[in-house]
Amino acid sequence: MSFLKNLFHKPPAVEKTEITKRFDLIGRVGQGSMSKVWRARDTFTGNEVAVKVLDKVKMLRFESRFPPELKKPSEGEVAVTFKHPGLVHTLEYGTTTEDEQFLVMEFVEGLGLSYLVDTQNEMMQSGRLRFIVQLAEAIDYFHKEGWIHRDICPRNVLVDPDGVVKLIDFGLVVPNTRPFQAPGNRTGSANYMAPELIKRQRTDQRIDIFSFAVTAFEMFTRELPWDTAETLDAVLQHINQPPKLITEFVPGIDPELGDVLMKGLERDPRDRWQSMSEMVEALRDVRKRLHQQAKARQRKVAKPRPVAPANDEAPRADAQGPAGGPGQGPSGRPGQGPSGGPRKKPSKKPSSGPEGPPKSR
Repeated sequence: MSFLKNLFHKPPAVEKTEITKRFDLIGRVGQGSMSKVWRARDTFTGNEVAVKVLDKVKMLRFESRFPPELKKPSEGEVAVTFKHPGLVHTLEYGTTTEDEQFLVMEFVEGLGLSYLVDTQNEMMQSGRLRFIVQLAEAIDYFHKEGWIHRDICPRNVLVDPDGVVKLIDFGLVVPNTRPFQAPGNRTGSANYMAPELIKRQRTDQRIDIFSFAVTAFEMFTRELPWDTAETLDAVLQHINQPPKLITEFVPGIDPELGDVLMKGLERDPRDRWQSMSEMVEALRDVRKRLHQQAKARQRKVAKPRPVAPANDEAPRADAQGPAGGPGQGPSGRPGQGPSGGPRKKPSKKPSSGPEGPPKSR
């Protein structure tokens, strides 16, 4: 894992930055529990960026939870290493003249996933499964780089105007190594925290799988798998109960898709998906199958249905008769039956094509 090597070869200290001189702060665009984010123009480059400034007191309190010998990397050190379309791109990081950590990131114009969950608008209805797969792929990349996110939830996800999902916050990230998996550090968003994290047990990447499954469940149902809890004590009371079934809220959900999501919600991490790669593969398979089924239905609807003549008019002159020329009976005379008399009326029953009448949907 190259990131561990990089942590021991940090760049030399850089000059502290006075934020209001370096950036034109256009307006506040977000505020987390430990940070504030501005839309800004970088006076060095002229580019529009997002500037995130971390609360000094809260960061010191958070970092004090880790033994000094662990050398936990800062959010900037972690974020600047990511190169993936599903993770917001961090351009640089540093320290302000007020000794606050800050990050300079690409500015993403888009909608928060929390908003899409709440409104269930057309964008969510038509793109839901695609968004879920994209977010899963971003988390899979994150894990393969050797990190645990620890705070996967709709609040930390944006969807840009092109429908690309972006994971935007890395404030609670830790390396996925034995020292950082140790029990005791209970941080995250309460309603999305895995049971083993709440119980202060050893953790690994499977806590992110659980949080992702809660998020995906909410994207479909606008509800949480358990009753909403405002405190960790309240969460502790309901994690001993099985989650609500997604079919209670979405009876028509594809059964295989429902099973994939519910497996991610297993309270015992041993019963969950063991890696995000496994879950991503299952989600891709479901999405591919549903896409193929949808295309097959469209082809069936678009296929014209053959129809027999609706009245007693003679067949068109270009219709081929059974034995004679165009529009002729066996005797060669137009419009006559086998005996040469008037032809019989065509059956009123509509003809069907070689595949029979279209099946009802």
